Amino acid sequence: MNLNFYFVYILRSLRDSQFYIGFTNNLERRFREHNEGKNISTASRRPLELIFYEAYLNKSDAERRENYFKTNKGKTTLRQMLREFLR
Repeated sequence: MNLNFYFVYILRSLRDSQFYIGFTNNLERRFREHNEGKNISTASRRPLELIFYEAYLNKSDAERRENYFKTNKGKTTLRQMLREFLR
Protein backbone atom coordinates (compact mmCIF):
# COMPACT_ATOMS: atom_id res chain seq x y z
CA MET A 1 0.00 0.00 0.00
CA ASN A 2 1.48 3.35 -1.05
CA LEU A 3 -0.12 6.36 0.62
CA ASN A 4 0.99 9.78 -0.53
CA PHE A 5 -0.03 12.42 1.96
CA TYR A 6 -0.21 16.18 1.66
CA PHE A 7 0.51 18.07 4.85
CA VAL A 8 -0.79 21.38 6.12
CA TYR A 9 1.69 22.67 8.66
CA ILE A 10 2.19 25.54 11.06
CA LEU A 11 5.63 26.85 11.94
CA ARG A 12 6.37 29.30 14.72
CA SER A 13 9.34 31.61 14.61
CA LEU A 14 11.52 31.43 17.71
CA ARG A 15 12.73 34.92 16.82
CA ASP A 16 9.41 36.81 16.68
CA SER A 17 6.79 34.16 17.68
CA GLN A 18 4.90 34.70 14.40
CA PHE A 19 3.29 31.80 12.54
CA TYR A 20 3.83 30.54 9.01
CA ILE A 21 1.16 28.34 7.41
CA GLY A 22 1.93 26.14 4.43
CA PHE A 23 1.35 22.80 2.75
CA THR A 24 3.63 20.23 1.16
CA ASN A 25 3.85 16.59 0.16
CA ASN A 26 7.15 16.14 2.04
CA LEU A 27 7.01 17.63 5.53
CA GLU A 28 10.56 16.75 6.63
CA ARG A 29 12.14 18.26 3.50
CA ARG A 30 10.00 21.39 3.66
CA PHE A 31 10.76 21.97 7.35
CA ARG A 32 14.47 21.61 6.65
CA GLU A 33 14.23 24.08 3.74
CA HIS A 34 12.53 26.64 5.97
CA ASN A 35 15.23 26.37 8.62
CA GLU A 36 18.01 26.52 6.02
CA GLY A 37 16.65 29.87 4.80
CA LYS A 38 15.49 28.58 1.41
CA ASN A 39 12.04 30.18 1.79
CA ILE A 40 11.91 33.96 1.37
CA SER A 41 8.90 34.28 3.68
CA THR A 42 10.64 32.67 6.65
CA ALA A 43 14.38 33.18 6.03
CA SER A 44 14.67 36.21 8.31
CA ARG A 45 12.48 34.62 11.00
CA ARG A 46 14.65 31.58 11.71
CA PRO A 47 14.91 29.41 13.68
CA LEU A 48 11.48 27.88 13.28
CA GLU A 49 9.68 25.12 15.11
CA LEU A 50 6.97 22.85 13.76
CA ILE A 51 4.02 23.22 16.11
CA PHE A 52 1.16 21.58 14.18
CA TYR A 53 0.38 19.54 11.08
CA GLU A 54 -2.50 17.66 9.48
CA ALA A 55 -2.26 15.00 6.77
CA TYR A 56 -4.57 14.65 3.75
CA LEU A 57 -4.75 12.10 0.96
CA ASN A 58 -6.07 14.70 -1.48
CA LYS A 59 -4.03 17.75 -2.54
CA SER A 60 -7.12 19.92 -2.99
CA ASP A 61 -8.29 19.17 0.55
CA ALA A 62 -4.89 20.20 1.93
CA GLU A 63 -4.85 23.42 -0.12
CA ARG A 64 -8.36 24.28 1.05
CA ARG A 65 -7.39 23.73 4.69
CA GLU A 66 -4.23 25.83 4.27
CA ASN A 67 -6.27 28.67 2.79
CA TYR A 68 -8.78 28.40 5.64
CA PHE A 69 -6.06 28.65 8.28
CA LYS A 70 -4.86 31.85 6.61
CA THR A 71 -8.25 33.56 7.15
CA ASN A 72 -9.14 35.37 10.37
CA LYS A 73 -11.65 32.65 11.24
CA GLY A 74 -9.04 29.97 10.54
CA LYS A 75 -6.47 31.72 12.74
CA THR A 76 -9.05 31.89 15.52
CA THR A 77 -9.70 28.16 15.09
CA LEU A 78 -5.97 27.43 15.28
CA ARG A 79 -5.55 29.50 18.44
CA GLN A 80 -8.46 27.58 19.98
CA MET A 81 -7.06 24.19 18.90
CA LEU A 82 -3.60 25.03 20.27
CA ARG A 83 -4.70 27.07 23.30
CA GLU A 84 -2.84 24.96 25.88
CA PHE A 85 0.37 25.00 23.85
CA LEU A 86 0.16 28.74 23.20
CA ARG A 87 -0.28 29.70 26.87
